[in-house]
Amino acid sequence: MASADFRRFVSELRPDALSRGISGTVFDREMAGVEPDLTAPDLVRPGQDAPSSKGQAEFTVAPQDYLSEKRLVALAAEGRALAARHAAALDAVENRVGVDRHAVLAIWGRETAFGSYKPKHDAIRALATQAYLGRRKDMFRDELLHALKLIDDGRVRRAEMRASWAGAMGLTQFMPSEFYSSAIDLDGDGRIDLFASVADALGSAASQLKQKGWVKGLPWGIEIAPSKRVDCANEGPGNARPIAEWMRMGVSRMDGRPFDAAHLPASAYLMSPGGSHGPQFLVTENFKVLRAYNTSDLYATFVGSLSDRIAGIGGFRRPWSPVRQLSTAGILEIQRRLRDAGHEIAKLDGRIGSETRLKIGLYQRAQRLDVDCWPSEALLQAMRKVGR
Repeated sequence: MASADFRRFVSELRPDALSRGISGTVFDREMAGVEPDLTAPDLVRPGQDAPSSKGQAEFTVAPQDYLSEKRLVALAAEGRALAARHAAALDAVENRVGVDRHAVLAIWGRETAFGSYKPKHDAIRALATQAYLGRRKDMFRDELLHALKLIDDGRVRRAEMRASWAGAMGLTQFMPSEFYSSAIDLDGDGRIDLFASVADALGSAASQLKQKGWVKGLPWGIEIAPSKRVDCANEGPGNARPIAEWMRMGVSRMDGRPFDAAHLPASAYLMSPGGSHGPQFLVTENFKVLRAYNTSDLYATFVGSLSDRIAGIGGFRRPWSPVRQLSTAGILEIQRRLRDAGHEIAKLDGRIGSETRLKIGLYQRAQRLDVDCWPSEALLQAMRKVGR
């Protein structure tokens, strides 16, 4: 049985639902019997320093495993077959929406393995759990109300609303608010269906990418070889500069080809998802757009690489050196020690991103350590010795 505190949360939510035009009958019916799922990831319970990241592959799986070559190759082969099968819808994605077809195919592949993955969570329960105990309560409260509005408006039936732990639904995993902001009827049948219509799902994913700033024809990223003047401690959006300037600093393409002259003015920044232990990229505005779809460097790199492979461009040139993923607590300790050493971290969250990798590299430079920009156990032990 749900706690009194959770029932109070539901009671306090009801006036907000009514103010959005959700009928009391629908609210009471859909929230009746809902209990929080205390096994969900990203929950912050009283007394915890950081949210649990259990189950979130983007933050718990080492980069060489998340960006599995075997999985990318298999999905790319399936994606190429689906590109032919859904050519008409993909033509409309490019001509009507203005987004590259391979990008939306790659999102479909990453999100639900082209529809073969069936999310298991009830969206209302998942969203209510995160709105009640999650790290981003306000965002999920809004999404829960949007989900109830979808039901009240007759756009989606509760039985259809099988979701990820975060409440994302459909072939390309849309949050409830995105059904209103980005979903489109690409197949022209008069109904938007993100669960069964591939055209609507791909068109809606393209619509969302376009809204976030997608630039048609611009590569998401280019695998590069660093130079004597550039290493992983040059990473991050704060170090963005035109591709032409990176060339002047000695950066070259890993495939040995020249940079496309049309792309030289484009702003790009260095992104090293495994620090110096794997492929490194100059990433563009379209990488930021992919990252906005799911806020993770690994996610955006996976989708970008999958889109390249579907397009026949090929995979990573540099092999991965296996690295171990520290626990959330270990990464959080490194972030705190970086901050204490004068390398400010905007978010102390126990998650690995460009800022953390950059500040690790700068710390390693200052301490005259080998610069690999990776939050390893060896780095943590070295930091503890310095901090004594």
